[in-house]
Amino acid sequence: MNGRIARVAVGLGFLFVISVGVIVAAGFRVGRPTYRVDNPTSRMRPPSPHTDHSALLQGPFADGSSVTKACLKCHPSAAHEVMATSHWSWLGQKAAIPGHDTYARIGKANLINNFCIGVQPNISHCTYCHAGYGWTDVSFDFKKQENVDCLICHDTTGSYQKDPDRGGIVAAGVDLVATAKKVGVPTRRNCGFCHFAGGGGDAVKHGDLDGTMFFPTERIDIHMGKLDFNCQQCHRTTHHNIPGRSMSVSVDDSNRVSCVDCHAAAPHQDDRLNNHIKTVACQTCHIPRMAIEAATKMSWDWSVAGHDPEPGTDPHLYSKKRGAFTFARNVAPEYYWYNGSADRYLTGDRIDPAKTTRINYPRGNSRDPRARIWPFKVHRGKQPYDQINKYFLVPRTEGKEGFWDEFNWDKALRLGSEATGLRYSGKYGFAATEMYWPLSHMVAGKEKALQCFDCHSEHGRLNWRALGYEGDPAFRGTRKPFLTADRDGENAK
Repeated sequence: MNGRIARVAVGLGFLFVISVGVIVAAGFRVGRPTYRVDNPTSRMRPPSPHTDHSALLQGPFADGSSVTKACLKCHPSAAHEVMATSHWSWLGQKAAIPGHDTYARIGKANLINNFCIGVQPNISHCTYCHAGYGWTDVSFDFKKQENVDCLICHDTTGSYQKDPDRGGIVAAGVDLVATAKKVGVPTRRNCGFCHFAGGGGDAVKHGDLDGTMFFPTERIDIHMGKLDFNCQQCHRTTHHNIPGRSMSVSVDDSNRVSCVDCHAAAPHQDDRLNNHIKTVACQTCHIPRMAIEAATKMSWDWSVAGHDPEPGTDPHLYSKKRGAFTFARNVAPEYYWYNGSADRYLTGDRIDPAKTTRINYPRGNSRDPRARIWPFKVHRGKQPYDQINKYFLVPRTEGKEGFWDEFNWDKALRLGSEATGLRYSGKYGFAATEMYWPLSHMVAGKEKALQCFDCHSEHGRLNWRALGYEGDPAFRGTRKPFLTADRDGENAK
C-alpha cells in the first residue's frame, strides 16, 4: 500500500514539474520561434531596362552641355526633375530646425562641417562633385537646363572625368561621343564617384562608404557583395528624386531609406531578437564594424596646419595644407539613441570655445518610442572660430590668396567671411567639434552580426549608463540574464 502511494506521489510530482515547466516556458518564451517569413526579394523593384544609345547620340559634342541638350530631345523633363532635387541645389526642403525658431533650407551649400569646413568661399573646388557644369560663383544659373550634367550619373564607361578646379566642367581629354553612346542605368561607380570620396579622399567622411564598395566582397557588404546590388535598389529613384538623407546636412526624417522597405518589420524566427526591434536599429547588430578594409578619418585638427612637416612625416597623418589627422580601420562604431531627427549647428550660431561643439547630434532617448539605439561614426575636429563674435568661421582654402596658397589664416578667414556674410573681428582661435554619421552600409549577414554577449556581458560594447539605463537591461541586479518576460509574464520594459 505504501509503495503504491509512493508511486502515485512521484507521478503527481512529475506532472507538477512538467506543468510548471510548460508555464515557465510559455511565460518566458525562451527563444521560441514564431516562424515568420522574411522575403525581401518580393518587395524589390525589378531592374530598370537598358536602352542602347549608340545610334541615338552621334555627336560631335563641343562640351558637356552639348550632350545634355541632345539628351533633352528625348527626355524633355529630365533636367527639370534634377533641378528639383538636393543633388542640384545642395539644399534640402524647408524644415523646422531643432533648437532654432526658424524654418530654413539647409544643406551642403550653406552649412559648416568639421572636415573641409564649408563650401561658400571654396565653391569652384567643391563643385567638382556637383551634378552640373560651371558652378564657380554666385553667378551660376541654376535654371539653365543645359547646365545639368547627365553623364556624371549615366556614364557606364568609367572614363568620364570632371575638372576639379573649374566647377566640374568636363575634364580635358574626355571623349564625349564615346561616353554619350554608352550611357545607361547608374552603377555604383556613378554614385561612388562623389559619395565614396567625400571630404577630399577615399573613406574620409563616411565610415561605411569607401572605394571598397565599388566591387565589395560579401565580407564588406552582403547587399552589394553577395547580392551584387546597385545603390538604387535601396535608394529607389523616381523622376530623378533619390531617397536617402545624410544627417550631416539634414535634420528631419522625411524621404529616408529604411530596412523595412524590403524586410519584414519583425524578420527573425526568434522572439528574443524581434523584441529588440522596439529599441535597437537593424544597423546596430548588422553593422558590427565600420571601415572594414579602408581606414576612415576619425579626427582632423586644423589648428596645426600651415607648418612644414618634419622629414619622414606620414602625409596621411599630417599635411601642411590641412593639419593633423587620425584614421581607424575595422573599428566598432559608437552607439546613440536616434529617432531620425537631429540637432544642427547653423552658420553663425554662437559657441562656447571651452566646450566641444556638436556640429550635429542625433535626437532621441530611451523614453522616445521613435528612437532606436543606432551605430555611428563620430568625427572629431578642431577648427577656426572668431574669438570676439564666438562663432565658427569658414576660411577660403583653395584658389589665389586662399590658405593653401599663402598659409595665412587671417587672410583666409577674412576672404571666407566675405563669402559667408559672417563678420570677422580679426581675432581667431581654434575650438573642438564633433560630427555624427549614422551607419547604414557595410551590412553583415546573420552569421557575422553581433551576438548576445557582444552587448550583454561584462565587457560588452554598449555603454548602458550613457544610453540612459542604470545598468544592462538584460540583468536585474544579478548576473542572471533577464529574458523576454517578468516572472508574472509581463513583457520587459
